[in-house]
Amino acid sequence: MKTKESLELVEDILEKLRLENVQVPIVVEGEKDITALHKLGIQGVVISINRGKSLTDFCDWLAEHYTEIIILTDWDRRGGHLCRILMKNLEGRVKYYTSFREALAKHATIRKVEGLPSWIETIKAKVNQGKEPSIVKEK
Repeated sequence: MKTKESLELVEDILEKLRLENVQVPIVVEGEKDITALHKLGIQGVVISINRGKSLTDFCDWLAEHYTEIIILTDWDRRGGHLCRILMKNLEGRVKYYTSFREALAKHATIRKVEGLPSWIETIKAKVNQGKEPSIVKEK
């Protein structure tokens, strides 16, 4: 897949995530992920797993406060493991969505949520390099 197509797909995914996040909170791994999502214009509730609680207690807390969530853990091995644990512990208690995580894993060539803003910036620069006309000053 071409770089420009990947960028467009990721930006489309993020726009859909922004819209969905108006109603549904996003669960991420840490504070850097929250900061990254805010840089990308995500303005709804974003909750970090790393809050000093066990994952079981965290899932119990989520079930007490929310009826649905978006799971957006990193798409590396640890993030996949956390996603599976969340899904297992929330099953039957909280409706969860992993489609955004899966789509970003497929189209972004990075593995962490916190890297999305710089990835987008880098890809935009690459795409624009090929399109910018060179300006030649005449004397």
